[in-house]
Amino acid sequence: MKKIGILTSGGDCSGMNATIRSAVRTALRMNLEMVGFRKGYLGLMKGDGITLDSKSVSGILHRGGTFLQSARSQEFLTPEGQKKAIDNLRNLGVEGLVILGGDGSLTGALALHRLGLPVIGIPASIDNDIPFTDMALGVDTALNNIIYAVDCIKDTASSHARAFVIEVMGRNSGYLASVSAIATGAEFALVPEREFDLSEICQQLRARYEEGRDNAIIILAEGAGNAQQIADSIKDAIGFETRVTVLGHYQRGGAPTVFDRLLASRLGKKAVELLISGQQGLMVGLSCNAIIATPLEDVIKGEKRPQDEMLRLAEVLGI
Repeated sequence: MKKIGILTSGGDCSGMNATIRSAVRTALRMNLEMVGFRKGYLGLMKGDGITLDSKSVSGILHRGGTFLQSARSQEFLTPEGQKKAIDNLRNLGVEGLVILGGDGSLTGALALHRLGLPVIGIPASIDNDIPFTDMALGVDTALNNIIYAVDCIKDTASSHARAFVIEVMGRNSGYLASVSAIATGAEFALVPEREFDLSEICQQLRARYEEGRDNAIIILAEGAGNAQQIADSIKDAIGFETRVTVLGHYQRGGAPTVFDRLLASRLGKKAVELLISGQQGLMVGLSCNAIIATPLEDVIKGEKRPQDEMLRLAEVLGI
């Protein structure tokens, strides 16, 4: 193998640039050429690749997002789009590919693997909903962003005796909501994995109010319900002045934390080493602080549920 490629696909997250840097430096040390494809699978189908050298990845370790940019492509989901991508790779002499992204991106990686292209996937999703890895890229940075925002909002909540419904990302996963609720001392975490009774929540808030606690923080995963409707219901039920804050894409950006920088560096290095050793069709992940490799087929078929220990901790702490 003399030339390999790398791309970032789907939603961006902090740590992608650090991963690219690590993969490129590892490849160069092994006398390999590295090609970066712009805008994910879209760039792959257009053959929009640039040569990556030590200079091109200099100064990107601390930057959030991805300098290769990212995009979603419906065309790549078709056999014709995948064939176009394979043909472009062959024309460019690219013999293997490292793909960073979430479940959709890793599904695309599996499709290329089945077409005979050596592929290694790297989990990058702030929802932390990818199985066979304890943490995905960007999760720790996103959590730190959320915690900073919630801490600021708690100040105004206590100053004005208000309840705040704070919506975080997580269409199908409540990881960010549950962990940030524990870390910030929120009163409630509403997640898509568990049903909740809004009337019961209102009763508990009323009891808190009667005890003299006149403010509250409810952290809502976006897939668990409508933030404004929940806020209106709380206001109507107990008269609490209630506000909504949607953190949105603020969670994705910013300089990666130390944890994400180290994880990115380890995953990028391991992905290239696996390709060089002839291994393919795998995703690299973190398990008990060790970097492991899991078949992409198992990753795509698998499902990551909230950790029982984390949910029990939330219950013990009254969340």
